[in-house]
Amino acid sequence: MKNLLIKSPAIALITAFTISSCRSSNINDPSTLPKDISERPADENNQKYEGAALDKMKSAIESEIAKEKCTKNADWTFAPIGSKACGGPTGYIAYPKKIETTILPKIESYTQKMSDYNKKYNITSDCMMAPEPTSVRCENGKGVLVF
Repeated sequence: MKNLLIKSPAIALITAFTISSCRSSNINDPSTLPKDISERPADENNQKYEGAALDKMKSAIESEIAKEKCTKNADWTFAPIGSKACGGPTGYIAYPKKIETTILPKIESYTQKMSDYNKKYNITSDCMMAPEPTSVRCENGKGVLVF
C-alpha cells in the first residue's frame, strides 16, 4: 500500500503533464487550420483554367455589346475576334461604332490571349479562314453580320 501511495502522486503528475502538453495554444487560430478548397488560389498555369478565362473574356465582350440596341445599320461595324492556331481570326463580331474606343482594345486583348494560349498548349485547328462579313444589319435590336 505504501508503494501505491508513492506511485500515485507520480502517476498523477505524469498524467497532468501529458494532458497539458497535448493541448495546443493554436487551436482557435484560423491561420493554422487547413484552407477550404474554395479559398485556395486557382492554378492559373493550367489549360482548363486559361480556357475558362478566355471564355469569360469573350462573354464579357458579348455582354457589353448586347447592352447596345441596334436601330441603324450604319451605326454598327465589325471586327475580327479570336485567333486560330494556323493564324487568322476564329470569327467576326458586330459592335456599335459609339463604343469602338472601349470595345476594340478588349477584342484585341482577347485575340492576343487566345493566340498565346494556342502557342502555349500546342493547339491545332482546321486552318480554314473564317469568312469576312460585308456589313452589319440590325435585326430585332441586335447587330447581325451579313456575309
